[in-house]
Amino acid sequence: MTSIEEMLQGMHVVPVVVIDSADTAAPLARTLLEAGLGAIEITLRTPAALDAIAAISREVPDLLVGAGSLRTAAQIDAVVDAGAKFGVSPGHSDALLEAIETAQLPFIPGAITPSESLALLDRGYVLQKLFPAGVAGGIPYLRAIGGPLPEVRFMPTGGITPTNASDYLALPNVACIGGSWIVPNAALASEDFATIAELARAAAAL
Repeated sequence: MTSIEEMLQGMHVVPVVVIDSADTAAPLARTLLEAGLGAIEITLRTPAALDAIAAISREVPDLLVGAGSLRTAAQIDAVVDAGAKFGVSPGHSDALLEAIETAQLPFIPGAITPSESLALLDRGYVLQKLFPAGVAGGIPYLRAIGGPLPEVRFMPTGGITPTNASDYLALPNVACIGGSWIVPNAALASEDFATIAELARAAAAL
C-alpha cells in the first residue's frame, strides 16, 4: 500500500472543502487541478460529501481526493466505497484507527499533544494533523515540539491564511498545510470558479 507521505509528496497545500452540492464537485476539482493543486480534502460535514467524493473520483481521477473530518469507524467503508484515496481526522480513537488499518486507507490522524503524537507514532503514523492549528499554538507550538519529536511531521489546518501559509511551510516538521481559504463557501455556492482558480494558483505557488 502506498503511504500517505508518498501520495502527498510535493503537494504542499491541500484545499479543505465543505461542499453543499455534489454538482459543483467535478468542476471544482478540474479548476484546482488546472491551477496546479494535486489533492483535495472533502470534509464529511454535509450530506453531499460522499457524492462529491464519488463524483471527483469518477470524473477527475487525476486529482487525489480525500475524506476529511472522519470521526467513526462506520464512516470508513462509506468513504472507501465513494472512492476516497486517503482519509483525514481532527483526532483519533482506537476504533477509528482499527477500521482504517483494516480498510488499508492511507490516513492522517489528528494529534494536539505530545502524548497523542507519541501514541500515533507507535502505530506508524509519522504524518499527523494538527487542528485547530492556530488555536493550538500555531507556528510557535510546531517549532517547540519539533525538538523533542523530530520524527513527526504535521499537516496543520485551521487558522492558516495566505498571510501565514509560507511561515508554516518553512518549518521543517510541516509536510503540508490544509487550507480552507482556497475555496470560499460563497464562491463555491455561486460557482465562481474564476475566483477559486485565482486563489488556487496563488496557493500552488507557495
